[in-house]
Amino acid sequence: MSKKMQVGEGAMVEYVTAMIGGQLFGLPISRVQDVFMPERVTRVPLSSREISGVLNLRGRIVTVVDMRARLGLPRDEDGKTPMAVGVDLRGESYGLLIDQIGEVLRLPEDGKEENPVNLDPRMAKLAGGVHRLDGQLMVVLDVDRVLEL
Repeated sequence: MSKKMQVGEGAMVEYVTAMIGGQLFGLPISRVQDVFMPERVTRVPLSSREISGVLNLRGRIVTVVDMRARLGLPRDEDGKTPMAVGVDLRGESYGLLIDQIGEVLRLPEDGKEENPVNLDPRMAKLAGGVHRLDGQLMVVLDVDRVLEL
């Protein structure tokens, strides 16, 4: 009597996608707390240019990180209101300012590749790999590295 091996579906990972400077990024959905429109951001004196300030989000103080500055990209001058992705690190709340939020993608875990050698070094230092999608590259953001300010 032979045993039949059931080949199940490979492990899948869900990503919240975001556009920053025309590049598609993915954040593991397990790290995303919420998505919001930042209002009334208070500038913090003497903070680095990557910190836009702080805001009060439903009673929590959230540090707002400008992802364009973090990636070494110029400010967005088109006048659109940025969005923010809420993440936590060691009990502290952060909002990552992005240009536009996308959809949630469910991708196979084994489809994630190492950072390509020609990936912009500014992105590579914050990336935890890439997924090749139809016609574009999604850079997976490593939230821990992003918040090493």
